Amino acid sequence: TLADVVLPSAPAGLADRTDCIIADLGQPEAAARVAALRPDLVFHLAAIVSGDAEANLEKGYRVNLDGTRALFDALRRNTADGPRPRVVFASTNVVFGGDMPDIIGDDYLLTPQTSYGTQKAMCELLLADYTRRGLMDGIGLRLPTICVRPGKPNLAASGFFSNIIREPLVGQEAILPVGENIRHWMTSPRSAVSFFLHAATLDPAALGDRPNLTMPGLSVTVGEQIEALRKVAGPRAVALIRRVPDPVIQRIIAGWARAFDPARAHALGFVAESAFEDIIRAHIEDELGGSQPDIRRAS
Repeated sequence: TLADVVLPSAPAGLADRTDCIIADLGQPEAAARVAALRPDLVFHLAAIVSGDAEANLEKGYRVNLDGTRALFDALRRNTADGPRPRVVFASTNVVFGGDMPDIIGDDYLLTPQTSYGTQKAMCELLLADYTRRGLMDGIGLRLPTICVRPGKPNLAASGFFSNIIREPLVGQEAILPVGENIRHWMTSPRSAVSFFLHAATLDPAALGDRPNLTMPGLSVTVGEQIEALRKVAGPRAVALIRRVPDPVIQRIIAGWARAFDPARAHALGFVAESAFEDIIRAHIEDELGGSQPDIRRAS
């Protein structure tokens, strides 16, 4: 069952096995309707993204915090007399922020510097408490920034990390709002999907008392991203990146962590790419049919 605030589409070839419903989890009755299906496994990705959550305080808390609590409460009520569900929650590495060490381990205290990070940190604590009490079987995945995101640009403050790769690959201009020295933690959509599928199969006992953990990724600078694009797609693609500084995005990004030590996730079997060129090639294979368009002819 796929539930989204707009009607989702069934994956290709799975229409006969997929139910698609509209559900705004910020509305308690919607969460109850989803939980009434008595799922044994829930992938919870519903959220307002970072830039939108920072610009719209009430909207961010209604969706990211209130919606998550409504879903968790509905799940525990509907499974009080049966098996508890496995809940895989999409958290974020921006639960860390501010004055941080260069490399952050799982044991570092949560210090979010944005409303989005604060909301996700609250949900991590809620997931841990409900799991401790035996109300559900939760695991929270602190995702790196996902790059290269498919589709069109969104309101995520981190969106430009994808934009400066995705658009030039198809001959379109991309805006870079920060300097090339900005360092960030990233992984591909392909790896992110593998994280969720692997989390669904983990023995809860392996997580101990800490069900939230940092996922593997790559610590790369914007300049290193651009150089990887040059190696994969050539100078014509790089020339399509236009520098337009944005103080708001610069301020948000400045409060985010730059690198992590995912030793705990590695020990549990989570894996990701080892070079940014691999992330670009994964995007070409998964979203562009395996070959890069001729950007000289792209519009």
